[in-house]
Amino acid sequence: MFDTLLSHIQNKVDISEEQKTELQSFFTLKKLRKKQYLLQEGDVCKYLSFVSKGLLKSYFLDEKGSEHINMFAFEGWWISDFNSFINQEKAVLNIDAIEETELLMITREDYENLMLKIPVMDRYFRILYQNSLVTKDYRLIVSNSFTAEEKYTQFAQKNPDIIQRIPHNLIASYLGLAPETVSRIRKKISLK
Repeated sequence: MFDTLLSHIQNKVDISEEQKTELQSFFTLKKLRKKQYLLQEGDVCKYLSFVSKGLLKSYFLDEKGSEHINMFAFEGWWISDFNSFINQEKAVLNIDAIEETELLMITREDYENLMLKIPVMDRYFRILYQNSLVTKDYRLIVSNSFTAEEKYTQFAQKNPDIIQRIPHNLIASYLGLAPETVSRIRKKISLK
């Protein structure tokens, strides 16, 4: 269970065997069934969650009840409503499982204590946040300047391992496209 997390951390920073052992005491395990919520809008996000196995989506609902996906999280990714987690305010996002999922979860208090007890984790999270900002900036550029086909192609190229795991209507929501558009693009690509 912890192997995926430890591998992810080691890809970013050096961590000793002693620190690896101590690190595990800060996390709790949670399993989600397909379509089970991790977080619902209006609740306070009590955990920052690392995906050891499975696939989740983070999204908000508009006034018509339409789902707008802002993130997919699969093995090796972190997920939360970060504003709610950090500021302990009501969440604006919903997070639920697309597949059966296994998570390692850390509370806000344990997150802060982890940084103090294992200082290299502060650097690890800083690297993650920097990468997240770069990704969000790029996603904004893609969203505002790419054609529908370019958006889909770029998503497929960046996520070849999970594109088959995500239903096309969810990909459409993430890309801001109609499901019919994604179906048409997929068909066009398969004919090439």
